[in-house]
Amino acid sequence: MITKLEAAFNPQLLEVTDESENHRGHGGWREGGETHFRITIISTAFEGMSRVAMHRAVNDCVADEIAGGIHALAISAKSH
Repeated sequence: MITKLEAAFNPQLLEVTDESENHRGHGGWREGGETHFRITIISTAFEGMSRVAMHRAVNDCVADEIAGGIHALAISAKSH
């Protein structure tokens, strides 16, 4: 995910955190993690975009990963 997000948005800040262990026993959780992620991203590529548009852009960028088994993705996206 990190490589794709860096290539797509050239972010000034990018943090991708696996929070799966915080959701142990909840829906979508599985042994080994990589089911629940938090993305914090700041990029000028989001300039002029609404919050919904920024989230859609991030979701579109990591669509393969979501289809591959990510259950939940929390996104904090800003342009500056």
